[in-house]
Amino acid sequence: MAEPIKVLLVDDHQVVRRGLRTFLEVQDDIEVVGEAADGAEGVARAEELRPDVVLMDVRMPVLDGVEALRRLRELGNPARVLIVTSFTEQRTVVPALRAGAAGYVYKDVDPDALAGAIRSVHAGHVLLQPEVASALLSQEETTPGQGRGSSLTEREREVLALIADGRSNREIARALVLSEKTVKTHVSNILMKLDLSDRTQAALWAVRHGVE
Repeated sequence: MAEPIKVLLVDDHQVVRRGLRTFLEVQDDIEVVGEAADGAEGVARAEELRPDVVLMDVRMPVLDGVEALRRLRELGNPARVLIVTSFTEQRTVVPALRAGAAGYVYKDVDPDALAGAIRSVHAGHVLLQPEVASALLSQEETTPGQGRGSSLTEREREVLALIADGRSNREIARALVLSEKTVKTHVSNILMKLDLSDRTQAALWAVRHGVE
């Protein structure tokens, strides 16, 4: 039997952490390994516990979620981070994605949907919910790599479209009948050409520029 997905909860409201823990403890394949009450503590706990997935609030004392994300990436922590946000905080989602978040869920998320989101990002997918993606498209925020899409090859655009669809490298390889190594090379070339740092940014770029 596979090891359970280890999850760290980072939120400054104890009642939220308790609710999330209650949701997740009934899942056979998910284990809550710890909690933190602010971003700084979250970074420290993530380094200590090495969770697979971190559920991270955005607005927290000491260190907010976006800055905590940046710290984790600077430390090379491999945890996949799901931002926990409300729709009214949609402006914070773009900086969070740029900082390396694997996606986001709403604070009133259905328990089954939350568990599904955790499994999805743990599998390497990018979680871009359609309604929030649409809101992001209407904002004035700019994304790195704008105007460089013409430098992508036809195959790279196919790979990029599948990244935006939330596919992992393995799934992309199967869909395009390629080896995973070849897909990884295409992903690296896409990030370099668009001047992006990770596949989450690439997915957002693809959504914003209508890559299909």
